[in-house]
Amino acid sequence: MIVGILGGGQLGRMLALAGIPMGLEFRFLEKNPEAVRGLGEVFTELEPFAKGCDAVTYEWENVPVEQVQWLEERLPVWPGSRALEVSQDRLREKEFLNGLGIETAPFNTGRFPGIAKTRRMGYDGKGQRRVNAADEVGPDEIVEDILTFEREVALLAVRSRQGEIRTYPLIETTHRDGILVKAEAPVAEVAPDYAHRIMEELDYVGVMALEMFEVQGRLIANEMAPRVHNSGHWTIEGAYTSQFENHLRAGLGWPLGRTEARGHALSFNLIGELPDPSKFPEGHYHAYGKAVRPGRKVGHVTMIDAKVQHV
Repeated sequence: MIVGILGGGQLGRMLALAGIPMGLEFRFLEKNPEAVRGLGEVFTELEPFAKGCDAVTYEWENVPVEQVQWLEERLPVWPGSRALEVSQDRLREKEFLNGLGIETAPFNTGRFPGIAKTRRMGYDGKGQRRVNAADEVGPDEIVEDILTFEREVALLAVRSRQGEIRTYPLIETTHRDGILVKAEAPVAEVAPDYAHRIMEELDYVGVMALEMFEVQGRLIANEMAPRVHNSGHWTIEGAYTSQFENHLRAGLGWPLGRTEARGHALSFNLIGELPDPSKFPEGHYHAYGKAVRPGRKVGHVTMIDAKVQHV
């Protein structure tokens, strides 16, 4: 079976690395395929890419919705295009979450200062800034109230084609300059039901990440990502079944694997540099095969039962 992946970055790479031992083959739609060389055929045009695929998924949420809709008419595609439509627009996403009874940061309240965020194409801290007055807000931005939160957390969940849902342990995450630096799991035994509400409403298939803030004992949703996610890299070695394997299992209609943690796991990104692997004798070192440049995620390290205080 040949699985097509829209995108050829590190998440596409890790999907292929998880799927090849499962007997799957891969092809990628990507113009700059430095991370996935040697893992499958690479195409730059949609129609030739689609002709050899048995099913298609994607590695990030900013692929064109029209592309996914075109593919859905011809092939099994997961997650579906509706999840993309919701997650690509911050305003629509917040209205969707609020409609399901999931609390988000208050937005467009007229209170300042606030955090202005572009409605589209913002990720890794891009497209957001502090504003002090209404005349500083652009026409394609929303403004969130500033929250005082105790910690940032992320929930990874997976839903199969048959409707089975499994959740990974809720994890605590650390960001620096808007980029995820460290993910630590587990910090809670029971995941909230937010993912169930979202997935059932969207008839969702595959892995989804929901990033949240803990505010005075409440979980406030920040944003959802309809794909495998950086905060789930720890699952490769730290869970019984990685997020990448379970994403493939879900989309192909196979039984889902166990999502429990094997122990205490800590994963941190290598940003803008690739230190020598010998610095991490007890760690699982992953380099993404990408050119190193400032601010770019080029690898990660995961430690299991690690006693790490500072990264």
